[in-house]
Amino acid sequence: MARTKKVKETVEVDSIKHQDTRVNIPTEELRNFVKDDGLKTLLYPRDPSLDPQLVWKGKDEQDRKDLAVPSTPIYIQEKIHPQAIIEDLLKESGEDGKGPKRTMQLDLFSDFNGLPKEFDKRIQFYQHDQHWSNRMILGDSLLVMASLAEKEGLKGKVQMIYIDPPYGIKFGSNWQVSTRKRDVKDGKNDDTTRQPEQVKAFRDTWKLGINSYLAYLRDRFVVCRDLLTESGSIFIQIGEENVHLVRNVLDEVFGSENFVCQISFAKTTGFTGNYLSSVTDYIIWYAKSKPSLKFRQIFKEKNVGEEGAMRYRPISTIESLVKSSIDSTKLGTSADLTSQGESVNTRVDSSFECFGKVWMPPHGLHWKTTVDGMKRLYKSGRVFLEGNSLRYLRLLEDFSVYPSNNVWMDIGGIQSRTDPKIYVVQTATEAIKRCMIMATDPGDLVLDPTCGSGTTAYVAEQWGRRWITIDTSRVALALARTRLMSARFPYYYLADSVDGMKKRAEVTGIQAPTVATKQDVKKGFVYQQVPHITLKSIANSEEIDIIHAKWQPRLDELRARINKAAGKDFEEWEISRESESKELAPLLKEWWELRRQRQKEIDDSIARHADTETLYDKPYEDRNKVRVTGPFTVESLSPHRVLPADEDNDDVVSEEEANKEQHFISSILENLRKAGVQNTKKNEKIKFDALDVYAGKWIQAEGLYTDSEGKARRAAVTIGPQFGTVGPELVREAVIEAVAGIGFDVLLVCGFAFDPHVSEDVKNYGKITVIPVKMNPDLTMGDELLKKTGAGNLFMVFGEPDLEVKKHADGTVEVELKGLDIYDPTTGAIRSSTTDDIACWFIDTDYNGEAFFVRHAYFTGADRPYESLKRTLRAEVDEAAWESLYSTKSRRFPMPHSGRIAVKVINHYGDEALKVYDLKKNDGTAS
Repeated sequence: MARTKKVKETVEVDSIKHQDTRVNIPTEELRNFVKDDGLKTLLYPRDPSLDPQLVWKGKDEQDRKDLAVPSTPIYIQEKIHPQAIIEDLLKESGEDGKGPKRTMQLDLFSDFNGLPKEFDKRIQFYQHDQHWSNRMILGDSLLVMASLAEKEGLKGKVQMIYIDPPYGIKFGSNWQVSTRKRDVKDGKNDDTTRQPEQVKAFRDTWKLGINSYLAYLRDRFVVCRDLLTESGSIFIQIGEENVHLVRNVLDEVFGSENFVCQISFAKTTGFTGNYLSSVTDYIIWYAKSKPSLKFRQIFKEKNVGEEGAMRYRPISTIESLVKSSIDSTKLGTSADLTSQGESVNTRVDSSFECFGKVWMPPHGLHWKTTVDGMKRLYKSGRVFLEGNSLRYLRLLEDFSVYPSNNVWMDIGGIQSRTDPKIYVVQTATEAIKRCMIMATDPGDLVLDPTCGSGTTAYVAEQWGRRWITIDTSRVALALARTRLMSARFPYYYLADSVDGMKKRAEVTGIQAPTVATKQDVKKGFVYQQVPHITLKSIANSEEIDIIHAKWQPRLDELRARINKAAGKDFEEWEISRESESKELAPLLKEWWELRRQRQKEIDDSIARHADTETLYDKPYEDRNKVRVTGPFTVESLSPHRVLPADEDNDDVVSEEEANKEQHFISSILENLRKAGVQNTKKNEKIKFDALDVYAGKWIQAEGLYTDSEGKARRAAVTIGPQFGTVGPELVREAVIEAVAGIGFDVLLVCGFAFDPHVSEDVKNYGKITVIPVKMNPDLTMGDELLKKTGAGNLFMVFGEPDLEVKKHADGTVEVELKGLDIYDPTTGAIRSSTTDDIACWFIDTDYNGEAFFVRHAYFTGADRPYESLKRTLRAEVDEAAWESLYSTKSRRFPMPHSGRIAVKVINHYGDEALKVYDLKKNDGTAS
């Protein structure tokens, strides 16, 4: 009979959904519906009367006034549900017949927010709660954290903060300028950061060297403390050069009484100099309030001959235990039965008899337990003779782990396959994991103001914690976003789940209760546990007396027979294991079998009544399921800029700030006057015949130039913020001012970085042509660096993605990315370039104009981030579907219900552009 072919079950793909909520904040699309309640400033009082403090240059001046931080809105740029992307691949493979057929999944985006259906309620920002989604935020961490505390009510809600700031050395090598280049050299001009938010951070941190660095950190520590729960923790990763200084600053902010620990951990490689090699970095741990601190002990497994188990050896090798009834293959060690100090009882009252002798504790010492307890230890086989002393037998299995300490030399590097390096400064996951497990529980909120490659978010996602991560670098966030979108995690059994209860029943032998489950991650995972058998727990177990008494009559009777056959008067501890006597040998065999059975029953009783320790870093894994990252959003601070003070807003900025802004504008106009505006093609540039200051609110200059046909053209020039992003609001205000003026032909909007929606909005302004012009960030680095790097390509026309949208006869839609459109400012013509500079591109295949959902994601850079998931789901998803993730041509998708799609393109420098297409039009052109 032919065997039936076994049908392989499909692998279930899932993600953690948190039952917490977050306040409803605006998306970029709905920013016009945000009420303008003014720019609130948060004040954090300085208190110089606290602990002894470190003094640095400029600190006295800083302490004369409270720390003032403006609270600005945060806008959602993208909503990402990695599970939806994988489900789409699974569904497509099933429909093609190349993978298992899968039932249609509900649209995972349909319930992303959990907001009311009524539009007027959805735009009541900061008034309603929505489903939790984790967060990745672009912007200055000081401003972001202040906004989280004030506008979103997260003050006192964060359980753990992990900060991995620049160590205070080789600062220039801490920032990566492109997703393609990880080898960054300190002091090399080509590797200097070119992102405006990072330039500001660079200047803020290093204007006065270490003095500025400490002031920079202190301000952020102050806001961090405000965000932490009373039981919360903050961890600072730092090198040896400044660990002592940073601890002083933390003492000042958190109080020396809230210092918890300083952890030393191994670097990937040691630094070899003229003296001792430096092989460790440090993690400084402070509590918000040490008496309330949440702490979960982590343990390390004992390995014979290593830390925690140096003296354990097989019982068979311990001479005085040859006649013990405990399994001779077990590992044990000798331990004290006495402690320092005389007992309140007399030495005679502390005496007890064993091994044919009456024992009393030595002078100045006392037994670690009562006399009854000592007798139980003896009955359990845990007391033995070592020389002329009584000793306690501690077995390795009594407690097979030992508490971790503050020296972590086993932290691996970040070059392994499981923890690959993707960013120039990247922390090993193991260090963050240990901190997170010690200080948080599943469902707790973790914040990282220094995102980097997203390691904290990655670890938080793996261990079921909610997370918020912040960075000033678009490159860092681009790398972190890709890392999380493509991540694969172990699926840990949830305690609050049917499968989790079954697993717990399986490992404990206790029947699972019949209760409703809600998949609430806050109730934790199903963790491994180890017994913790102590001298005290054995000594206090009265059941040992009962078991011993039950077996004693049989053993006494058998001992009498042995003594008769041997012609001796053996006590229990004197009976040998073997004999050449044919009469005695079977009696001895029976004797030791009874001893073994009694010992087993006693050992089982000891184990049954012993305490257990939970291994919080060892939850049980369901290997039949695959877990991916849960829903998260990519967000950014509201772009804002300083306006010169005038009679209408004379309280907005200080005179000093206004002067700085005016100097910045003058410098930009001077360079613009000399360099003009060009694209990537030679000789295609605007050369100004004249460029003069314009007395406008949003327009800073007016210029005259001659186009390629010899016609004179008038241009208005708007300059975006020095340390921020040009957003649609700024463009809109500048357009209103330009069309109301003297008749400008062109509006040049100059910025170091542009909100992705700007490229979409500039098409909606009628007669006037709006041209986004990207300023070379070298302009922010000062004249000295500008001299080193040269003045070429200082003002470039901002390119748009060149996309082709195809509508097929079967009702499906396909998008192809052809490159970037390059605008010729001298003719108005547009030409296309290649896709070489594009790192990734996303499609919202049913764009509703209220939010951008990443429903399709494509990664055209050199890396292939989905390889790990591909190996896991190789039977469920065919090769072609995986390859489509790295294509410039999208998979086909149904005609959207909204009639519109949106496409976002991101280059290797983190710059983004967005285009929206109205497919209701026959040609499918951009709307």
